[in-house]
Amino acid sequence: MGKVAMAIDSKLRQRFEPLRLAVEDDSSRHHGHAGWREGGETHFNVEIVSAAFEGQGRVARQRLVYAELSEEFAAGLHALALTTLTPAEDAAKR
Repeated sequence: MGKVAMAIDSKLRQRFEPLRLAVEDDSSRHHGHAGWREGGETHFNVEIVSAAFEGQGRVARQRLVYAELSEEFAAGLHALALTTLTPAEDAAKR
């Protein structure tokens, strides 16, 4: 896991105390696209299951995650593909 991935993982674990968190560097699939840079760690898929999302809509959840990672975006993180679920939504999905 790279430096940016580790920062994402750490910050989201501290802020949201997730039941499940998966952080995947998807940068290689975006080679040559906007925001891509040599060495990767510009595009990520993140799936997070947390009770902190209870009562929040999809956009509000995404805003919470983006706010938590504002420093990473300022430093070159370009894109996140987010799946944000409550524990009940995760259980229903399985």
